[in-house]
Amino acid sequence: MLNNTYIHIPGVGKGLERKIWAQGIHTWKEFLEMEDQISIPSSRKTRICEEVRKSSEHLAARDHCFFSQCLPSAEHWRAYSLFSDSAAFVDIETTGLSKSRDEITIVGIYNGKESKTYIKDINLDDIVEEFSKYRLLVSFNGARFDLPFIKSEFPEIEFNQLHIDLMYPLKRIGYSGGLKNIEKLLGITRSDGTEGITGFDAVRLWKKYEKGDREALDTLIKYNREDIVNLKTIIELTYPKMVDNALNA
Repeated sequence: MLNNTYIHIPGVGKGLERKIWAQGIHTWKEFLEMEDQISIPSSRKTRICEEVRKSSEHLAARDHCFFSQCLPSAEHWRAYSLFSDSAAFVDIETTGLSKSRDEITIVGIYNGKESKTYIKDINLDDIVEEFSKYRLLVSFNGARFDLPFIKSEFPEIEFNQLHIDLMYPLKRIGYSGGLKNIEKLLGITRSDGTEGITGFDAVRLWKKYEKGDREALDTLIKYNREDIVNLKTIIELTYPKMVDNALNA
């Protein structure tokens, strides 16, 4: 979907983008090949052609920073198919909801093949290096919660990646509510040990661990890992519908 996209180009909004699509031109390659047939003002068309060539060069170079800066944040999901091989599915657990009073207890990162768990007072500092490995981040409510929380504790992390906060594109295609509710709507099930656990339960599990209950930590880790693995399942199931909704809105 990224190379069907024009709204990252200065002066191009969704209306003009849809007008381009309506003329049967979707990809950047088609735009350049069919430039003479596109019914938009010549000066604007020339500028778009220049930006399309530049975008193609940045995409060929896998320059995620270029697209994270010029693509509206609500449309970062469009980059998923082309950057999914460098994606980190991210979820955190904390002692509460306040960045000023509470702390991160666990950061889970799933690269599509392997789940990695970073735990307070054990290896949490290792996330600084880990995040630098990825071009794309995928979260649920991460724009308001997870990433600002991480940035508050680890200001040295740049977060220059593309970031898909799934909560928003999912809502556009009819999936609203919390992550657990959306999982149920999509037929995704949790394991017996984590079914029904909530974010508030995660806080209690951490407190039990601090009092010496290792099993509580194991359950919390399992809960967090299911969160991040399920994020990948969710986007894989819904991405085609996101594309269809955008192209046919």
